[in-house]
Amino acid sequence: MDTDDFATRVAGVAALAEPVRRELYLYVAAQPAPVSRDQASEAVGVPRHTAKFHLDRLVEEGLLDIDFKRPSGRSGPGAGRPTKRYRRSTREVTVALPERRYDLAGRLMAQAIDDSARDGTPVLDSLHRAAAEQGSVIGEQTRQRLGPHPTRERRVAATCDTLADYGYEPRHTDRAVVLANCPFHALVEEHTDLVCGMNLALIDAAVTELGDDALQASLEPAAGRCCVVIATERR
Repeated sequence: MDTDDFATRVAGVAALAEPVRRELYLYVAAQPAPVSRDQASEAVGVPRHTAKFHLDRLVEEGLLDIDFKRPSGRSGPGAGRPTKRYRRSTREVTVALPERRYDLAGRLMAQAIDDSARDGTPVLDSLHRAAAEQGSVIGEQTRQRLGPHPTRERRVAATCDTLADYGYEPRHTDRAVVLANCPFHALVEEHTDLVCGMNLALIDAAVTELGDDALQASLEPAAGRCCVVIATERR
């Protein structure tokens, strides 16, 4: 997660800390159709100008969307100004510290189940294949950070930058990259072998994409960090 993305997520969540704003958001979210300022202010019991201020702030933070509709049955000149209406945004706003990526794990597992049902392959093999495909995407993202004729040091730095975007919190030591955070923490606690195998397939494919055989991913489980370590020197 980069700094701008983190700031946006925090701001969105923080916007709901204000009690009136939170009540307005919950009211709008619970309605089957968009609501006007008058409807929202009446439902929550605040003046219209107060409702307007907080509703528009929720729009600015991406938590509500708006549309405009003329009064029912009216059209053309003299029909009056369209009414501004609010509805819950489809944008998802979450903040997890340390960062978690259960959405990514869910997509890989869903793809694995679909592939297994279609092809008749063991679901674990399908999961490793799906993770490797995602890892290749991550590796390509790393390659795009590199200039021409990159050094190994630059490959390692770019790998750390890309894995940081996925929440792994990489730490480059003398001969390895240690991943201080597992983005799938809650899953790995109950399904260790499954998730660690998925992690290894993903990260191994990511570093393989760089074409440097000194960069090798391996399982080296330890408490308080991801189970995968990336060697940066030939052993």
